[in-house]
Amino acid sequence: MTLSRTLNSIMKTALVGGVALAALSGCTSTEVKRVDAKEEIALSDRWNATDSRLVAEEMIADMVSFPWATEFEMNNNRKPTVIIQRISNKSHEHIAVDTFINDIKRSIIRSGKANFVAGGDERAAIREERADQELNAAQAKQQGQEQAADFALSGTINSIVDQVDDERVTFYQVDLKLIDMESNIEVWNGQKKIQKYQNKSSYSL
Repeated sequence: MTLSRTLNSIMKTALVGGVALAALSGCTSTEVKRVDAKEEIALSDRWNATDSRLVAEEMIADMVSFPWATEFEMNNNRKPTVIIQRISNKSHEHIAVDTFINDIKRSIIRSGKANFVAGGDERAAIREERADQELNAAQAKQQGQEQAADFALSGTINSIVDQVDDERVTFYQVDLKLIDMESNIEVWNGQKKIQKYQNKSSYSL
């Protein structure tokens, strides 16, 4: 084989390889676009932001519809104050519990039926800031003026997964309860269930 034919063969091979590479690159292109934060884009059957928001809104709407809030306001001439004691994730997957708690906070405040008081690390941080203000600020907020919580909200997130081959059903159950902190009476108990079906169909190119 002459040098000219060898060079032509190499060039043809390189050209074919380049076309194939370009075709593969085109198949793996990535598209990113902005969407409404309230629009659900379910890429899997996992717990997502829409689940967190809707469960919080529905459960808090049910909670404040019970008579405890109205009765407390009538007897004390003020709205009740709620603190989130603890919400535990006992499901099979990692769930951003802090996001769910924040959705609950917003739902409580927006209901107009109750006030929300900070607890745990958030409360400790506020107390530390207040102490710093007393030392350094001209118009510091006084210590010992916090609004005590009247009711404590707590709960759990559980899940069950049932899978056969490429089909899977994931079941989530959220249980919340509200306790009167003075009498230790459970004034509300709510439950929300979510069931998701996922089918992974196999295919070949």
